[in-house]
Parts: sequence; structure tokens; C-alpha cells
Amino acid sequence: MSDNRQSLSDLASLTANAPAPAAAVDASAADAPIAPVQPSAPLRQQEIDSLGRAYATGRRKDAVARVWVKPGTGKITVNGRDQEVYFARPTLRLVINQPFGVTEREGQYDVIATVKGGGLSGQAGAVKHGIAQALSKYEPALRSAVKAEGFLTRDSRTVERKKYGRAKARRSFQFSKR
Repeated sequence: MSDNRQSLSDLASLTANAPAPAAAVDASAADAPIAPVQPSAPLRQQEIDSLGRAYATGRRKDAVARVWVKPGTGKITVNGRDQEVYFARPTLRLVINQPFGVTEREGQYDVIATVKGGGLSGQAGAVKHGIAQALSKYEPALRSAVKAEGFLTRDSRTVERKKYGRAKARRSFQFSKR
């Protein structure tokens, strides 16, 4: 067998015979056109109907909201009534307006929503979910801001079912010692 031991001087002679480094290749290709940098995530297409509205469905608990968003003065109509009439509690109106606050679009879009099922709190959550989905369809650039706040994700928490032998889902009947 031959002795193939190499030293640092042998390594220096090997690199001297090596092809030109990448920096030299880049300098010779400096006059070549540079390709544009692609964004990391492809921008989605705007989805609007023939009337210039974006449509989305929002869900929360047992409530389902169908929501249409179009440019306007900021009027929100729920089941044919103004939001102040339908959602009398101010906290519910705050919930509905959260997507506009995050995207800094207060008063720029009109919303028409029809809601069925559930109670008022679930309906407000469903409208919020629908508005966030429709906003991201109308202005795809807003999707990352709305998604970062978690408004595009459906809140899957629902009421636990009642179990047999129990008063409610987990509450047992009152214990009687005698």
C-alpha cells in the first residue's frame, strides 16, 4: 500500500490548482441581468363578485354568519338591522370591529351579514370571523396581519355535552349523607 499522508503544505498546493472561487465568477457575470427576488409566500388573488363585494362564511359555537364586505362608509348591517340595534352590548360591537382595528381600516368598508343559530356572543364571534375572512379576500395584503391576530382561525370551542348520571356535563347531583 502506498503512503497517502497529506500535510498542510500539500493542502495549499491543492487549493492553488483549484478552479477560481465563486466571487471571481460573480465579478465576471456582473453585466448579466439580475432576476427579481420572489416573495416568500405567493400573494393570493382578490376574490370579489360582480357587485364588487367579497364574501365569506364565519362560524363560532352554533352560529353561522354569511358576510359580504364592500368599500363604503363603515356601516355594519346584521340581519337587516344596524349593529347598534342587533348587538346592544358594547362588548359585542367591539368584537365585531376588531378586524378593522387590526388592519387600520375603520370606516372604509360596509358590511352586510346574516347570522343564524347560537346566542348573541356566538353570533358576534361568527360575524368577526366572517369579516376577517372577507377582508383577506378583498385585500389579500391584509391576510398576514389578520392571521397573526388569529382571526382567520375558527374558534372550535363548543359546549360540552351532558353526561348520563350527571346534572350537567360535569356537575353531579347533590350528595346526601342520609
